[in-house]
Amino acid sequence: MRTHYCGHLNREHIGQTVTLCGWAHRRRDHGGVIFIDLRDREGMAQIVINPDAKAAFSIAESVRSEYVLKVTCVVQARPDGATNANLATGEVEMIATEIEILNASLTPPFQLDDENLTETVRLQHRYIDLRRPAMQKNMMLRYRVAKTLRDYLDTNGFIEVETPMLTRSTPEGARDYLVPSRVHAGQFFALPQSPQLFKQLLMVSGFDRYFQITKCFRDEDLRADRQPEFTQVDIETSFMTENEIMDIVEEMIRQMLKKVQNVDLPAAFPRMSFHEAMTRYGSDKPDMRVTLEITELSDVMKDVDFKVFAGAANMAGGRVAALRVPNGAAIARSEIDAYTEFVKIYGAKGLAYIKINDVTKLNEEGLQSPIVKNIHAKALQAIIDRTGAQNGDIVFFGADKTKVVNEALGALRLKVGHDKGHVDGRAWAPLWVVDFPMFEHDEENDRWAALHHPFTAPKDGHEDLLTSNPGAALSKAYDMVLNGWEVGGGSV
Repeated sequence: MRTHYCGHLNREHIGQTVTLCGWAHRRRDHGGVIFIDLRDREGMAQIVINPDAKAAFSIAESVRSEYVLKVTCVVQARPDGATNANLATGEVEMIATEIEILNASLTPPFQLDDENLTETVRLQHRYIDLRRPAMQKNMMLRYRVAKTLRDYLDTNGFIEVETPMLTRSTPEGARDYLVPSRVHAGQFFALPQSPQLFKQLLMVSGFDRYFQITKCFRDEDLRADRQPEFTQVDIETSFMTENEIMDIVEEMIRQMLKKVQNVDLPAAFPRMSFHEAMTRYGSDKPDMRVTLEITELSDVMKDVDFKVFAGAANMAGGRVAALRVPNGAAIARSEIDAYTEFVKIYGAKGLAYIKINDVTKLNEEGLQSPIVKNIHAKALQAIIDRTGAQNGDIVFFGADKTKVVNEALGALRLKVGHDKGHVDGRAWAPLWVVDFPMFEHDEENDRWAALHHPFTAPKDGHEDLLTSNPGAALSKAYDMVLNGWEVGGGSV
């Protein structure tokens, strides 16, 4: 029916007669000449209907937004001064000779270029929402990403295997979605959280390089980065070390972003231990574009009079840490109060701070804060020296259990960093986080639980620690982080 997609026409097609099919994005009547912007998944083409094409002109007069049209036209160059650099087809226009209305349309519930649509309206009219150029671009991007990943993995000897969706429940950390069986009353299938059981079956069967772009289901409370179902690239290999696996996956991501978005990632992603990430950034997925860092102060706060700091510093598993914000002394009290409420989300009881007026004066004149009088000079000097604080800075503090301090200051680091422009300007900052602990202590039940999952092997030489000192045992686990988001993870 069509000879070309709308978005593919350019100067190379000048003089050709083409047939296009698509939706009337907008219609403009310029008093004698009608213009219709015809849209399909590849882009937009400007159709010109002149009065001398009487049949086509008559039909064009009745066309409204979202009519589905078939147009036969001749491609010609746009007049001087009429080109549109924002369109791939902006150097040409199509002179219509025939128009056929394939389907008329009621007035759409919203304009496709309306950027203020609510989620409810979009979902109520999903078939219209998916016509919007932004959504079409997203769908095409998703397809190109999946194709690029498949091509790369195929080149590297992986085979794609589709695994079952209805399976038995396996303990992997989250709740399973259950599907009742009609045949076996009272029995249930589980939807897989990942193809864990099946990919291990494939490995012991000799399929040493497997991948699948698969749906995963987890019955968890929803949040911005958690959905009831999501798609992941699932990979399993045999006879490979963790470094070999990381190299393959890193190159896969590097090539994918280059081919799909023309983004150049570093030739080698930096690597950071879990301990360093938590100590310096308060997160196991730090956004490395943010230039702020957390500073350890527990050792110098054990004997201060400020009981909040001393109590945390002397607590088993406690921590006192600081976050210096350059030029932060200008932050208004109302903003500090808002940041205080923000850290409470992460379990912090408050947010102490010191504004640095004069680093040479270790008193309430040089260091503006109600807590200064309860911290001795040696500790105040350590704060200045370790954080590198300068006149005009502000230093925020966290003092509590290590987990609370890390989560609160880690989140504050990101918020203040982006709010106040403390970022290094990179669009993309990849990172590998490695050397995860094998276990974390479940204080409520007084037991050790797997930090990643029970299928993770201990780091070479740490086998004996599994019984003698589980908290010190490290694992062969690794996460890929991009701009503060965990985009992938795995383990041997």
